[in-house]
Amino acid sequence: MIKLIFSDMDGTLLDENGQLPAEFDAVMGQLQERGVQFAPASGRQYFSLLKSFHKYEDQFIFVSDNGTIVRQHGKELFSDIIERDTAREIFNLVNDIDGIYNVFCGKETVYLLKRKNPEIQMDELKKYFRAVEIVDSFDDIPEEPIKVSFFTPDADAAEKIYPLFAPYYDSMQVVLASAFWVDVTNKGANKGMAVKALQERLGLKPEECAVFGDYMNDLEMMGAAYYSYAMENAYPPLKEAARFIAPSNAEHGVMKTIKEFIAQGLC
Repeated sequence: MIKLIFSDMDGTLLDENGQLPAEFDAVMGQLQERGVQFAPASGRQYFSLLKSFHKYEDQFIFVSDNGTIVRQHGKELFSDIIERDTAREIFNLVNDIDGIYNVFCGKETVYLLKRKNPEIQMDELKKYFRAVEIVDSFDDIPEEPIKVSFFTPDADAAEKIYPLFAPYYDSMQVVLASAFWVDVTNKGANKGMAVKALQERLGLKPEECAVFGDYMNDLEMMGAAYYSYAMENAYPPLKEAARFIAPSNAEHGVMKTIKEFIAQGLC
């Protein structure tokens, strides 16, 4: 029986217009009746997830920032912090490259460099982050980084950003999060790690969990649950890693699949 369902947000749970399916609340009600927990698992900041799911603050488990921080009932369950000197080294690789924007992700706030003209990226950033501060330098930020992210407005992150971090492929978790984003976390800090940690904490087996995703920051999740679903619209390597394929996000594939679980008595 499935007892815990994890879902990525953009390109997965949200449709092509960035909206939740109209039937979301009804399906969540059915899951709650069956004692099945739901966990948004996203590269988004916790406060961005909370804005989308404010009525579920005390019901959902929130896996934010690509699994580097997990909260329930507003309280942190666990997190993974990057050493500040390492974050500084990584930022320095791209600080002087035009068209690449740096994001320092703390537990509470994300920070952007003023000199990088952050207004260029604010529309994109607002999809993922709610608590945002513009700073002159990352050096005096009071928070520790849990993730460092890099954005290009040209949708060419795979070619423009990802190869720059080749020196860190072995020592850090470098992932292509979308056509626009590359995220860097500590090695092993990812959504799959968070899924496994929650399984251990809650006494669940992989066969009791389902996961849904569409991009490479969902890769490790595919190996952490038996019911691993890549969306029909997913990045091809992720579809190869998943056990099953769900209908596309435009077809509300997560909701359709969950309703199939219920109809088949899987949850």
